[in-house]
Amino acid sequence: MAEHTPAIGAAGVGAPPELSVLKLFPTPVLIANMPDAEALNAELRSIILAREEVSESVERSNRGGWQSSWDLHQWGGTPVQKVLAFARSIVDDATVDRTGKRDQLAWRINCWANVNRAGHGNQFHTHPGALWSAGYYVDDGGISDDPSLGGEFEIADPRGVAPVMYAPRLTFPGPDGLSLGESQRLTPRSGAIIVFPSWLQHGVCPYRGTRERISIAINFSIAGV
Repeated sequence: MAEHTPAIGAAGVGAPPELSVLKLFPTPVLIANMPDAEALNAELRSIILAREEVSESVERSNRGGWQSSWDLHQWGGTPVQKVLAFARSIVDDATVDRTGKRDQLAWRINCWANVNRAGHGNQFHTHPGALWSAGYYVDDGGISDDPSLGGEFEIADPRGVAPVMYAPRLTFPGPDGLSLGESQRLTPRSGAIIVFPSWLQHGVCPYRGTRERISIAINFSIAGV
């Protein structure tokens, strides 16, 4: 008679062992709201749209739309400097050495403006040569009130698609398992900033509104590295 090997966890085999679950390799994505953003964003909108009228678009990851040169910090005036100071305070607080100690870092910054209209978006990409990157929303284009307009900030699972290639319908228990191998979409909101590691794959879903979706992208590199 052939031997029968019971399935793991089958009745009669015994209760499963008590497990210690380690949540390894978390990826921080930081979100904050700019104080007094409404007046600031009105100034930024005017500055950026005026620049768009007199300069051609840089072609990088953008699929349509307009992207400025990467020197917005040089021509954006005081309003842009306020955004950069706010973003810098976040990355200063989020960066420590391997002992957990915060240090005074000499950041090298470059930034640019993006204007997306109907049908425009950005393909998945990373920001090589930087430690942190950020996106600040000058005008969400109405997306926060009507999510059907698209234009979400989309982040790819840094673990890649491998976890879902073998058995796509299976995942880990708990809410963390819902994102396995999938991208996550964050809805833009005027006055909000998203800060994330520069190696994190991200993009922008096509915008379907009738206004301008205006944002500022920022890279933080370390001087001398």
